[in-house]
Amino acid sequence: MSFPEGHVQARDDARKTADAVARRSYGKLVAFLAARTRDVAAAEDALSEAFAAALADWPVKGCPANPEGWLLTVARRKVIDMFRGRRRHELAGEQLRVLAEGLDAAATDAQIPDQRLALMFACAHPAIDAAVRAPLILQVVLGLDAKTIASAFLTSPAAMGKRLGRAKDKIRQAGIPFSVPEREELPGRFDTVLDAIYAGFTEGWTDPGGTDAVRRDLTEEAMFLARLVTELLPTEPEAPGLLALMLHAEARRHARRNRHGDYVPLAEQDPALWDSQMIDEAEALLRRASALGSIGRYQLEGALQSAHVYRCRTGRANWVEVVQLYDALFELAGSPVVAINRALAIAEVHGAGAALDAMQEVAADGRLAEYQPYWAARAELLAKTGAHAEARRAYEIAIGLERDASVRRFLQLRQSALAP
Repeated sequence: MSFPEGHVQARDDARKTADAVARRSYGKLVAFLAARTRDVAAAEDALSEAFAAALADWPVKGCPANPEGWLLTVARRKVIDMFRGRRRHELAGEQLRVLAEGLDAAATDAQIPDQRLALMFACAHPAIDAAVRAPLILQVVLGLDAKTIASAFLTSPAAMGKRLGRAKDKIRQAGIPFSVPEREELPGRFDTVLDAIYAGFTEGWTDPGGTDAVRRDLTEEAMFLARLVTELLPTEPEAPGLLALMLHAEARRHARRNRHGDYVPLAEQDPALWDSQMIDEAEALLRRASALGSIGRYQLEGALQSAHVYRCRTGRANWVEVVQLYDALFELAGSPVVAINRALAIAEVHGAGAALDAMQEVAADGRLAEYQPYWAARAELLAKTGAHAEARRAYEIAIGLERDASVRRFLQLRQSALAP
């Protein structure tokens, strides 16, 4: 059976709309449902079925006038059916009636309240295992799958999936509230929320050209959440510090590839291609954060980005200041990722040999075995010392670990330039 060309186009448009709304609305709808049911897993399952229904229904019947409201209505029915079937003995009939009426009334509203920030703080509650709080936020608010999250946190997808499942059960069993905590409860939880936002942004930023719709939406979502946290908690300096860091990175997006799609490292980028408006906003945010009188990780990382911008725009070397910032950041965070970048900065001041010695501080960390930037940095430093055979092996590992074809080509060119 064949369809008229216009009909086929309408079906394709409907599918694209369903897919786009699903990506854009996922976290908002999970937060809305979970805040009322106290069951994150049930909210996710109901939305998955609603999205599947949209992909089946909209291409045939056309997109509804309010697609987000349509999804919520279907998900509401699904979640109520789940509660009736799976929790019959846990909820009294009156409780189910109140739940149904509350969700039903909300689904008819023109505006669905955005409770993503409340959901993020629920995921960051002290009752949740500290190691899984940020990954949990990435899954339930930003919609990342366990495999992607596991890669970001240097662990296996199976282990991450189990931890996420246990955390969702904990939220339900412990009755963890969905609300932004009072100021005295913020320490610890606030850091987790920021870490998750940044991890989501970083995953989205791996698509430099912005051609991957899922990753592009993820970057935009993470930046929206960073702005939301900055506005709601104006006296917390790390929030504007994080937003400044993200803006500095996003400002360089279009300079990270040349017209042929080849990867361009920071030192070789054309500053004229950077987004000056984003950079100006980032600098203003860093000044605002500094005025609040407390230095944290994201302010230091934002300051490092600012230093790189200054050097590239003016041509004036500031590597001593960059190393000092990395020293402060490493003392504060102590992460192997910071140690790698610090070593590369040390190479500019004290040479590649000193940088390799500095990198030895974290070389024993087992997580680095499958961390591409470690091997790429090690290869670059070894090449500078003349240890070309070792550099070639390190490049080989880095190339094997890299997902981006353009970056792989860049690493292969560096490897092939080594003397035999």
